[in-house]
Amino acid sequence: QVQLVESGGGLVQAGGSLRLSCVASGTIFTINNMGWYRQAPGKQRELVAYKLKNGYINTADAVKGRFTISRDDAKNTVHLQMDGLSPEDTAVYYCNAVVASAPETVAIDYWGQGTQVTVSS
Repeated sequence: QVQLVESGGGLVQAGGSLRLSCVASGTIFTINNMGWYRQAPGKQRELVAYKLKNGYINTADAVKGRFTISRDDAKNTVHLQMDGLSPEDTAVYYCNAVVASAPETVAIDYWGQGTQVTVSS
């Protein structure tokens, strides 16, 4: 079993910055994919950004140039640096990791409980 614990959410004014962090713990052989999704009130959960183990990064158009994802594989951690925040970025941000717990096993999708990010105008 794998647990994801997020931190770093909060309330910030428009134009401000926040840094989210997520640490994975438990039975981990390798993390193939680690990233962030968000869900605003009344909307579906959407991709923010993810980074593969090989270094490939996918970032949503809505946050390109403002948000930066990074991983520390030695610490099973992913960060999301969010700059130039706007009220449209207000949402619950969820950490996601696709984890294999042993060699040659199927990787499983795990989710954190979410951290609230609120941007005031």
